[in-house]
Amino acid sequence: MTKKYFASSELIINEDGSVFHLHVKPEQLADKVILVGDPGRVSLVASHFEEKECEIESREFKTITGTYKGKRITVVSTGIGCDNIDIVMNELDALANIDFTTREEKETFRQLELVRIGTCGGLQPNTPVGTFICSEKSIGFDGLLNFYAGRNEACDLEFENAFLAHMGWKGNLCAPAPYVIDANQELINRIDHGDMVRGVTIAAGGFFGPQGRELRIPLADPNQNQKIENFTYKGYKITNFEMESSALAGLSKLMGHKAMTVCMVIANRLIKEANTGYKNTIDTLIETVLNRI
Repeated sequence: MTKKYFASSELIINEDGSVFHLHVKPEQLADKVILVGDPGRVSLVASHFEEKECEIESREFKTITGTYKGKRITVVSTGIGCDNIDIVMNELDALANIDFTTREEKETFRQLELVRIGTCGGLQPNTPVGTFICSEKSIGFDGLLNFYAGRNEACDLEFENAFLAHMGWKGNLCAPAPYVIDANQELINRIDHGDMVRGVTIAAGGFFGPQGRELRIPLADPNQNQKIENFTYKGYKITNFEMESSALAGLSKLMGHKAMTVCMVIANRLIKEANTGYKNTIDTLIETVLNRI
């Protein structure tokens, strides 16, 4: 069987042999990967490493690979949004599973384990500020997965239809086309030992309007968040807003990797409280993930 060849226009490799956006080389990537949004949080995660192999910065993407309690781990910043996750996931998968010399897919598949550590807004009474939320399912308002083959096979279509009907978005061409995707169950059970809230996360395509925040521009649907908070399906309730979990879970599932998202609540939209001084508390979540990944 002829191997698939990846042209230079599709997979851009820098002159030093690193992948285009991340500037990481294949040998610098560990099998265990922690993803964070903020480039400054990469150093916070890596401050727990006993050894560091490399430290690379390119745009909003910062990467450090090192060792924590005998485990080789890579931590990468993605910046904000599912569009950036599309870049990071495709380039990490290329580093693991494409031969950069021949530009062909490797014969042996290499599976990555990816945990995103982030912050989010809680949407339920049981998700006050400081809660750790493990995203069992993500609802992607971003639409990213709709551009990839296999989207319907990977997603929970019954959940999607129930959510569309509840929101009144069926047949509305101006409404989002959300997808519902499960995180990897084995990884969830490994990271959550009963000290996190498991729930459904909405990955929004923006911080303001898509999450129901109204500043100077009125919202298309002022009741959007109330509908979201009231939605239930087979015992599931929507627990939080963030901006990356759906693309991470979806692309990882299509690629064959294990991935999940765990976030700390820094604002609760239901009771209108927020905590901007969360940086010390999130280090507890970082240590928890490092010990369990």
